[in-house]
Amino acid sequence: MTKANHSLTTEFILIGFTDHPDLKILLFIMFFAVYLITMVGNLGLVALIYMEHRLHTPMYIFLGNLALMDSCCSCTITPKMLENFFSQDRRISLYECMAQFYFLCLAETADCFLLAAMAYDHYVAICSPLQYHTMMSKRLCIQMTIGSFIVSNLHSMIHVGLLLRLTFCRSYQIDHFFCDILPLYRLSCTDPFINELMIYIFSMPIQSFTIATVLISYLWILYTIFQMKSKGGRGKAFSTCASHFLSVSIFYICLLMYIRPFEEGDKDIPVAIFYTIIIPLLNPFIYSLRNKEVINALKKLSVQFVIAKTW
Repeated sequence: MTKANHSLTTEFILIGFTDHPDLKILLFIMFFAVYLITMVGNLGLVALIYMEHRLHTPMYIFLGNLALMDSCCSCTITPKMLENFFSQDRRISLYECMAQFYFLCLAETADCFLLAAMAYDHYVAICSPLQYHTMMSKRLCIQMTIGSFIVSNLHSMIHVGLLLRLTFCRSYQIDHFFCDILPLYRLSCTDPFINELMIYIFSMPIQSFTIATVLISYLWILYTIFQMKSKGGRGKAFSTCASHFLSVSIFYICLLMYIRPFEEGDKDIPVAIFYTIIIPLLNPFIYSLRNKEVINALKKLSVQFVIAKTW
């Protein structure tokens, strides 16, 4: 009966932000500038960590992969959004939609694991400094990074596979600027109960595990810091964790805002802007501007570049 009364949708139209011409120009300029800064900041950080051997430590390996995932998130969402500001045809096929969600889910899930790994790295560095090289070896660091990508890939494939079981016949318009999972559920004429159940079965344990890892690590870090007698030691320990704690706080605040009843759609776009556009923009600056090692490595490479150009 569904097929008889409705034509099944194989492509969608992304509604985006606004149809007002002046606002379109303003938003395009703003988001294009944000996209350029995000890509230069994140890929520049990846290149800096790769080229500077002093940054080949577990903390910076995690940070480089976090910047890579932020670049992936930005590349997945922003180019299509920018194109749609001036495109008369804002269509996106079902399979393009699935690909967009796959890479977004991959990047966001990997971010959860990488932030948790960075919290554990800080815990070992501050609470067990004498055992740091034993407990957090480069081999373990690489294994944790690869494991994060494997689990993230499987997690994304599961949700995309479940999306493909749905049929879309209610509407072809997605009231969003990219193919997010919740707006797709609202367009489905197949009951998405199984998909929603799988979100709780697979996504909630990942989020609970990573949040618990971060919280437990920082509770031990705070306990250790308050036990320190040296004010200089406390200041150095706080400085080491400040950037990561700020990044984690912003990320999980957005994540918790996103976890809410599936029927509520009024906050989809504002929250999505934060976790797909703002967070990838902020992360390289949060980690770079407060990190002396990154700044010193950047100065060193700049001097080498100037000398090479002079010769």
